[in-house]
Amino acid sequence: MRLTALLFLLLATPVQAQVTLFPALDGTGPTRTVTVYSSLDEPLAQPMLDAFRARHPDVAVAYEDMQTADIYERIVRETDAGQPTADFAFSSSMDLQMKLANDGYAQQSLVPLSQSWPRWATWRNTAYALTYEPAVFIYNKPAFGAAGPPTTRGELLDYLEQSADSLYGRIGTYDIERSGVGFMFFSRDQEQYSDLWTLVGAMGAAGVKLYSTTSAIVERVASGQFVFGYNILGSYAAEAAQRNPDLGIVLPRDYTIVTSRIGLVPKAAANADLGRAVLEFFMSTEGQQIMADKLQIAALNPDVPGENTANAMQLALGNQLRPVPVSPGLMVYLDQVKRTRLIKRWNDALRLQ
Repeated sequence: MRLTALLFLLLATPVQAQVTLFPALDGTGPTRTVTVYSSLDEPLAQPMLDAFRARHPDVAVAYEDMQTADIYERIVRETDAGQPTADFAFSSSMDLQMKLANDGYAQQSLVPLSQSWPRWATWRNTAYALTYEPAVFIYNKPAFGAAGPPTTRGELLDYLEQSADSLYGRIGTYDIERSGVGFMFFSRDQEQYSDLWTLVGAMGAAGVKLYSTTSAIVERVASGQFVFGYNILGSYAAEAAQRNPDLGIVLPRDYTIVTSRIGLVPKAAANADLGRAVLEFFMSTEGQQIMADKLQIAALNPDVPGENTANAMQLALGNQLRPVPVSPGLMVYLDQVKRTRLIKRWNDALRLQ
């Protein structure tokens, strides 16, 4: 029994994948279909898929929008059963994607940018980080006024301890038992911030609300129902801030964790050449520019101009940024015992307040 034995999958309820077929733009001749399993919401993905089809007009795209754990389980199940699976998998769960690659469920994919891609962002030309997404603080601007929000974890701790009563029940973060990205951010916090458990206790005393999705927290902070959100996926926050001027974003000054969505071509892909074509497009200057401009997800390709890029962030913030490398080290907290211990300590710290 593989990852299905892990606690977070036992607690999860399987969700039926949402499948959308984007037809080939040129229907005059033979067409082929590339199947994509992805955790990126289909409406957000559409600009990328439209541009890919424009470049490959004889290719249709079957886009299956699903949870990260379901992507992992389905690829493993279909491969083990000797069935074809996705031609391309794109997921925000770095650890699960890395486990697929490490356990032999993905194949090496050499594409034109393979050799020039950042070394930390690829593993054996099999798993590729394709985005650059910081974990940010979000806040309701009217709630803070001219004073401004906390900009470091130390400042946040002081704010929580001084204002716990007045902001009770008005801060949010991920439920690390149910959110893969939330668990990853928190496990990295444990490596970076020595006073983390004091901060967790302070959040518990302030009645922190826990959610499994980014949108649930962002919407409440933007509306003023909440005043602050901790460790929120920055790409979703940036997209929401464009629509709501009351939503503020802070890249924590002490350190900013940066995560990535990983793309790979499964070993059992029925059309591996089409899967590599999707990977190549997602890495290309054109594809990455669309990510930066239309999806509000920072581009990793160094040739993409503009502020919403890894290059621009690195020039502005330097060592403040802590990108999570694509490596087997990502799988440390997939160990059931370690994961259970961390979650228990988290729950205990929240309840003791």
